[in-house]
Amino acid sequence: MSAATSAAPAEARHPVRRVAVIGAGTIGASWAAHFLAHGLDVVVSDPAPGAAAHTQHLIEGAWPVLQALGTVKGDPKGWRFEPDPVKAVEGVDFVQENAPERYEVKRKLLPLIDGVLPKEVVIASSSSGLLVTRFSEGCRFPERCVIGHPFNPPHLIPLVEVVGGKHASRAAIEAAMAFYKAIGKRPIEIRKEVTGHVANRLQAALWREAIYLVQEGVASVEDIDAAVTEGPGLRWALMGPHMTFNLGGGQGGLAHFMDHLLPAVETWWADLGTPKMTEALQHKLVEGVNAEAGGRSMTELAHWRDKLLTDILTLRAAAAVDAEAEAADARLDEALEETFPASDPVSVTRQPPEEDIEGDPSAER
Repeated sequence: MSAATSAAPAEARHPVRRVAVIGAGTIGASWAAHFLAHGLDVVVSDPAPGAAAHTQHLIEGAWPVLQALGTVKGDPKGWRFEPDPVKAVEGVDFVQENAPERYEVKRKLLPLIDGVLPKEVVIASSSSGLLVTRFSEGCRFPERCVIGHPFNPPHLIPLVEVVGGKHASRAAIEAAMAFYKAIGKRPIEIRKEVTGHVANRLQAALWREAIYLVQEGVASVEDIDAAVTEGPGLRWALMGPHMTFNLGGGQGGLAHFMDHLLPAVETWWADLGTPKMTEALQHKLVEGVNAEAGGRSMTELAHWRDKLLTDILTLRAAAAVDAEAEAADARLDEALEETFPASDPVSVTRQPPEEDIEGDPSAER
């Protein structure tokens, strides 16, 4: 059984071998699948009737994608179900909480599990927009509570937003960051607590303008979606907005981009709108996405999305391996240059010996 070892300060450092997933909806079950695939012991808790069977169904649905990514080390059935969250967290090394997105629910749940856990065990909430400071105040040790917000589906999307708020200790934040990184995630630290964190705020800003454009009759729902997926969305899978515009500035980078295009962009900002979400507009949006779906079911859409996301992630992983190999070659070249400066004839290279020392092997000797 593999273990994800945190790189937190000494007082909080411990190997994470057993994880409790509290709340087994779509997000919780996806987390469970990801943890299982990385060889961790997983216990799942949810009070809903049929939660165990539903969780198993979702895990099995995620498993082919995880296998395609080459990350599977565990067994999709190698987890335990415990409906009582207090019993579920006994003996665990990390808690991923996925209760409903309501302060009153989390304020009741977190003190219960906090009351039976050792002080060093991190409780991470998957909350997509709530402030951890507000729902951790009733805990004995609020300093161990953080936001660990994934992007849906967690077993596939690398991003995890880690937020400490006003109470979380540096040790807890670093332990969470290290744990997520150890299981293949790309954690980012949100340094200032804001509603919606970062990624959801960015999504909300874009969606607000997309809805406004529908409201104003500028384009159809389908064409507005295409404006993203067939344009900037392709670039955003590789570079964020700052790096995208840095590249757009040519050799002068972002500074050149802002010098030449910022005035135009500022006029666009000034013209962005705030839609009025009337019942008629909501109905128009629903009709638009139904037309765009073209009769495909939610399951079919999810499978199509996950297949293409898997392909993108596989390509990015291969590119990262190639980049590391190139970087290693560059480091070796630098080492050779230091050992054998250009002013001296280089007699050792990485070429086969018969070409390096003896010269052309086809030549007469």
